Amino acid sequence: MTNHHVEAVVEGLAFPEAPRWHDGALYFSDFYTHLVHRLGPTGVLHTVAEVPGQPSGLGFAPDGALLIASMVDRRVYRLAGGELAEIADLRDVAPYHINDLIVDREGRAYVGNFGSNLGVDAIVSTDLIRVDPDRAVSIAAEDLIFPNGMVITPDGHTLLIAETFAYRITAFDVTVDGALNNRREWARFGDGPAVDLADALASGNVLPDGMALDAGGRVWVADAYGSGALLVAAGGQVLDAIEIGDLTVFGVALGGHDRRTLYMCAGPPLGGVDPATVRQGSVFACRVSVQGSGSP
Repeated sequence: MTNHHVEAVVEGLAFPEAPRWHDGALYFSDFYTHLVHRLGPTGVLHTVAEVPGQPSGLGFAPDGALLIASMVDRRVYRLAGGELAEIADLRDVAPYHINDLIVDREGRAYVGNFGSNLGVDAIVSTDLIRVDPDRAVSIAAEDLIFPNGMVITPDGHTLLIAETFAYRITAFDVTVDGALNNRREWARFGDGPAVDLADALASGNVLPDGMALDAGGRVWVADAYGSGALLVAAGGQVLDAIEIGDLTVFGVALGGHDRRTLYMCAGPPLGGVDPATVRQGSVFACRVSVQGSGSP
């Protein structure tokens, strides 16, 4: 494993998630403050949107507009010109909170969801939802276990998605019209799925969350069980690890002027203190050897 130098670039947050590098800046959501932030090249933090329903996944449309998953009310919003507008209501297709999303080069958004009330109910399978540029809503894939972080390869032909509580990363072929076919396992970190959150945490398995693809075809994976990010190859081999201490990394992005800075959004471990009331969230940065690739 490489000896990495990690530094905190933002502190005092609630629960930062869904980091995205876009147009020379880092964007991320902070769940419990209901804010979406932009961290510019000078290190100054700006708030770009307030989302009462709790912002989560972020993605940029081809025209540069920011799409935002609003967790609790299960809606997708579009931010353009400083104005926030609803583009999709997913309450009929998402049984509980929505979470991460990714936008492909055609402007289609793929949106994950919890499936059930995590921490209270049993973990159940759910669907990955697609929102097209014309705002049409459809089911992109069925029977996923907590569909979460996603990446799309540079050619646009493959989507990888973390099934957090099944301890695996799943791959799909993306057709020209945005359909997802040829489902297959890309990496596995343990036998699953978990029965509930307590079962998942007791397993000691990697819980894959947010992901970032590098130019070597590997993914940096946020481990929602551990205390850092893992570099994973197809098949599940862990090639490198970056530890950040007592916090847990839930989202990662490769950015910077050469896309060789790994940004890690971190907060209190699952099942620990309440991040809605305790401000322990931080964004960390670390230089890595291989630049980012694909989307986001």
